[in-house]
Amino acid sequence: MAALYGALFISAFLAATILPVSSEVVLAGLIVSGRGDPALLLAVATLGNTLGSVVNWILGRGIDSLRARRVFPVSPERYEQASRTFRRFGEWTLLFAWLPVVGDAFTVAAGAARVNLAVFVVLVAIGKAARYAVIVAGGLWAIA
Repeated sequence: MAALYGALFISAFLAATILPVSSEVVLAGLIVSGRGDPALLLAVATLGNTLGSVVNWILGRGIDSLRARRVFPVSPERYEQASRTFRRFGEWTLLFAWLPVVGDAFTVAAGAARVNLAVFVVLVAIGKAARYAVIVAGGLWAIA
């Protein structure tokens, strides 16, 4: 059973990075198949995805030296778009770090803007937990 939670954690962590991993599919599959405790699956997915976003925050802190590198997690266009939105709405954009396309860019922009790590983690975790809660609820509804 530990391997099950470990696999979910890894998929959620990697999904928050540049890698094309879908943790939502993994989580939904586990819920629908009745494998694992739904509350624990929610917690593991949220933790993994939030910690993956912390990696992006760290990359944002060193953006000046990393931006031109191939491994940088977002395209220059997405980063500029996210930076504009981040400057306009501030830290509250981190509640939407789960969004496709711009979510990763929000987390990088937060690092570049030197957002306090504790504030970053709380806001990102709230948004990501809410998204995963919807997936868990949908999966439980589907099997009810």
